[in-house]
Amino acid sequence: MKLLLDTHIWLWALLEPPRLSADVRAALQSPDAELWLSPVSVWEATLLAERGRLEVMSDVGTWVREMIAALPCRQAVLTHEIAIVSRALKLSHQDPADRFLAATAQVHDLTLVTADERLIGLAEFSVMGNY
Repeated sequence: MKLLLDTHIWLWALLEPPRLSADVRAALQSPDAELWLSPVSVWEATLLAERGRLEVMSDVGTWVREMIAALPCRQAVLTHEIAIVSRALKLSHQDPADRFLAATAQVHDLTLVTADERLIGLAEFSVMGNY
């Protein structure tokens, strides 16, 4: 299964594993799992750290690079098609990170792993909820 990690799932997997449901933990640890991470999640984590909403022990760039290395994932390339699809999705909100992640899941045929109730249950792409 090809799993695109929402920003919080990526960070929880590294920093707060108990926040992950048993199903999500099992999926992430499965030998059949192919983990993917969007540059948008890296950008979002950087913003959270810069705004003090995420505590880091070194400079932000170094810390984010360490987090990327700590959980090896394939890079979900951001494309023009993703930008177009991000605006066409029928989401109830305009959060740009959510729109880019949802569009990435749709365009690259990935399952978005998320705890965001606004994304769970949408029919336009595959979602695994963290319940």
